[in-house]
Amino acid sequence: MGSTSDTYVNVLEAVVNCERVSELKAYFASEFNRSPSFIVRCSGRVNIIGEHVDYCGFPVLPMAIEQTILLAVAPTEDNLIHLKNINPKYKPFKCNINTFTIDLPEASGPEWYKYFLCGVKGILEHIAPQNPKGMAVVLSGNIPPASGLSSSSAVVSASVLCSAYLHNVPLVKQTLATVSADCERYIGTQGGGMDQAIAFLAKQGTAQFIEWNPLKATPVHLPNNAVFVIANSLSEANKAATSDFNQRVVECRLACRFLAKKMQLNWRDIWRFAELQKALNYSLEEMETLTKTYLTQLAYTRQELLEVFEMERDDFVENLLTANTRESEVFKLRQRALHVFQESIRVKTFVEIAQQPTDGTIHLMKQLMRQSHESLRTLYECSHPNLDRLVELSDKLGIGARLTGAGWGGCIVALCDGIDQSLQYIGHLKK
Repeated sequence: MGSTSDTYVNVLEAVVNCERVSELKAYFASEFNRSPSFIVRCSGRVNIIGEHVDYCGFPVLPMAIEQTILLAVAPTEDNLIHLKNINPKYKPFKCNINTFTIDLPEASGPEWYKYFLCGVKGILEHIAPQNPKGMAVVLSGNIPPASGLSSSSAVVSASVLCSAYLHNVPLVKQTLATVSADCERYIGTQGGGMDQAIAFLAKQGTAQFIEWNPLKATPVHLPNNAVFVIANSLSEANKAATSDFNQRVVECRLACRFLAKKMQLNWRDIWRFAELQKALNYSLEEMETLTKTYLTQLAYTRQELLEVFEMERDDFVENLLTANTRESEVFKLRQRALHVFQESIRVKTFVEIAQQPTDGTIHLMKQLMRQSHESLRTLYECSHPNLDRLVELSDKLGIGARLTGAGWGGCIVALCDGIDQSLQYIGHLKK
């Protein structure tokens, strides 16, 4: 399955038999004594700029990468999901499609197969079929796990796609992207939808400016001489394994409602910064000023927020926190809000200069990427020493770089001016 149509995921009659696909088909045949009925492919992604703003309702600028999740799939008659992974590191799994649950461990990240189950559950809840079909599935992935390149979201999206196709659901890209974003929350993370949107809406040769409500992707052509390098810090970052990611989401929602209350709006109905901006009819710059005016403390205790919102503790915990942030006592609202508004300004500026290129476009883009990383390091506090070292090295070499993905490890994305600079840069990274 490919994705050339603007509206629907393209279904190819013949599978391109590259080495990975041939290996996948052979493995499937050896495990299930039959050939797969179809193959699903879903790409990873790199976010060029716009980190931690999608779940606040603001646009982002990702692009797909060539690393993918592949699924070989065939329907079964036994109402079971038989799930295997080519990589022996990941144990096989089997469950009944009518009765499975997605239980999360207390102290570690979810098992690999639970991301697949998220996608199945998402489609089953979306279409509520009378007789869900069992399936035999083998997964092959070459997206580095816990690297910030969306390996887990690619598994969820691939699962949504294969489950939809198996149950004759129209393969509308925007619908599948929305279902994928919604159902990944079964794993416990409160993401915003960027990873799933680019998985379905990517186009070869361009980045995508992705907007929300409604979901819309606009191709952005980057300068001809721009070369992007992805470098792995080798520090794994599993955002479902800790509360760090959800803590940032909660802090943004609290900051949004704090400002909404200060502006005498119905704050309980406003939980994304983009909704607040629309209600106030403010520019991003005005939202930044609003943040500096009202969010004056570097940190707020739970008790202080209870007083601001005039809430009881149980109401606060139940309605404003997530399951894995209910023990949090201190919240950094000012820093998180400032990052979101300033980063959104950077995204807007990046796209504008890409659409009207000059001789200095790549230089300006590099500056924006450096500013983005510094904000993620100091205001959002989601970097990692190994990421910072890579960015510092990049800066010394005249390269614009930033962490990409949620952070706390994973990869950086670096912008080079031409092939020669990129080759020299890669040489320095390998030393």
